[in-house]
Amino acid sequence: MSYNIQIFSTETKEKEKAADDDSFFDREENLIPFTQGQVSGLKERLLKYKYNLVSEDETGLHFNHPDEDFGSALLTDKGLYFNASLSESSIFEVGMTASEFTDTGEFAKYDPQNEGWEEF
Repeated sequence: MSYNIQIFSTETKEKEKAADDDSFFDREENLIPFTQGQVSGLKERLLKYKYNLVSEDETGLHFNHPDEDFGSALLTDKGLYFNASLSESSIFEVGMTASEFTDTGEFAKYDPQNEGWEEF
């Protein structure tokens, strides 16, 4: 088992809130794709946070972190998906990292285990 936190474009957040649909995330076509620049920027930021690119396949770019508290990440063209272990420290570190990725205003953090969208 793991704890999952996701980063989407702010447009996806707006679309999901307007949809008021409990199954919104079950349909990938609901997710607004990142621009190529956003994908590149997220990849570079993951690398700066010391995530290591371990593989690339049809689902996206897979990253691991040498400190297990920071979990792993999957970067796709529509979302950045962090996975933490169920330890309190891992959930905290991954949650804080995901929040930091929203500082440009382009992205929004979604935590399905904790009431959804992070609001400031």
